[in-house]
Amino acid sequence: MTSNEIRPSRQWRGVLHEYADRLDVTDATPVITLGEGGTPLIPAAALSARTGANVFVKYEGMNPTGSFKDRGMTMAISKAVEHGAKAVICASTGNTSASAAAYATHAGITAAVLVPEGKIAMGKLSQAIAHDARLLQVRGNFDDCLDLARELANNYPVHLVNSVNNDRIEGQKTGAFEVVEVLRDAPDFHIVPVGNAGNYTAYHRGYREELDRGATTKLPRMFGFQAAGSAPIVVGHVVKDPDTIASAIRIGNPASWQLAIAAREDSDGYFGAIDDTRILEAHRILSAEVGIFVEPASAISVAGLLEQADAGVITPGSTVVLTVTGHGLKDPQWALRTADGSDVQPESVGVDPVEIADVLGLAAA
Repeated sequence: MTSNEIRPSRQWRGVLHEYADRLDVTDATPVITLGEGGTPLIPAAALSARTGANVFVKYEGMNPTGSFKDRGMTMAISKAVEHGAKAVICASTGNTSASAAAYATHAGITAAVLVPEGKIAMGKLSQAIAHDARLLQVRGNFDDCLDLARELANNYPVHLVNSVNNDRIEGQKTGAFEVVEVLRDAPDFHIVPVGNAGNYTAYHRGYREELDRGATTKLPRMFGFQAAGSAPIVVGHVVKDPDTIASAIRIGNPASWQLAIAAREDSDGYFGAIDDTRILEAHRILSAEVGIFVEPASAISVAGLLEQADAGVITPGSTVVLTVTGHGLKDPQWALRTADGSDVQPESVGVDPVEIADVLGLAAA
C-alpha cells in the first residue's frame, strides 16, 4: 500500500461538531474550535486497588490549552462571534485566561483578561501572553476580578466568557457525554474539583440529559471538593480571603454556587473540603502510581476519592469517574517538592556505568 492509499483514522472534530445535536448550534453559528474534547478516560488500577472501586480518570489536561476550560470556551467564543462580538473579557485564576486567549485569537477577536496580581501560576500566565491577550493584573482576588469583568461587560461593548455565561456550562457538559460513550452507562459516582462550581454543574447537566433521553440507566452521585482554605460552599458563606496552594480553585464566591447546590440535591451529591497537605499527597499518588501529571487543584478529586472510600461511602465494586481538570505543566513547581516541603534534587553521578548501575541497584549480567 502506498502513502496515497493509506486512509487516516477519523479525526476528532471538537465538541460543537461532535455534539451539535445536543447543543445550541445552528447553521448561523461560526464554530470556533481547536479540536477540544475527546479526552481519554483512563482506568486507574492503583486507585482501584486502594479503594476496591472501579476507578477511571477523565484527563482534561489533554485539551488544547491543557485544561477543561476549552470545552466551554469553544461554545462561548463561537456564540460571542455569532452575536457580533469583537472582544471578550474574563476573570481568571489562570486556566480560563489561557483558554479565552487561545480561542479569541483563533477567532480573530480581542481577549481581555483580569487576573489576581501575583496569584496566577507561571505556566498559565505565559499561555495568555503567548496568545496575545490583553492581560491585566488586578490588585485583588479572583472574586474582585469577576465583579469587574461583569461590570465591564454590562457597560461596555465586550462579551463576558466566564462560567456565569451559560454557553460555558453548555460546552462543558459534553464531558459527561464522553464518559457515557466509553462506559456505556453513567458511573455510580463522579468526583470533580470545585472552584467556581461550573464544572460540577455542567457534568450533572450532561448526565441528567443523557438519563432523560434514555442513554443511561442512572444519575451518578456528584461529589465535589474544595480546598479547605477556599471552601465557601462547604462552610455556607463567602470566603473573603481564600487561601490554598491549589490556585485553580482559589475562589471565595463561586459564580455557579446555586446551580451547583441544585445539582447536588438532584444527584444526592456531596461537597467536602480537603486541606493542602492531602491535596499534595494525592498529587504525588496520581503521578507516581497512576502516571497522570496534573496541577494541584486537579488532585483534589483523588484526595476526595480516598477520603470517601475510607469513610465507606465509595463502596467496593462501584464505578467512579474522577475529572482531573488541568495538566501538571500548568503549575509544575509542586512536583519538585517533597512531603516535608523541601526541594527535590536529581542525584549527581559520574561518567561511570558501574557507579550508575550501583545507584540504580542493578547487578551485572
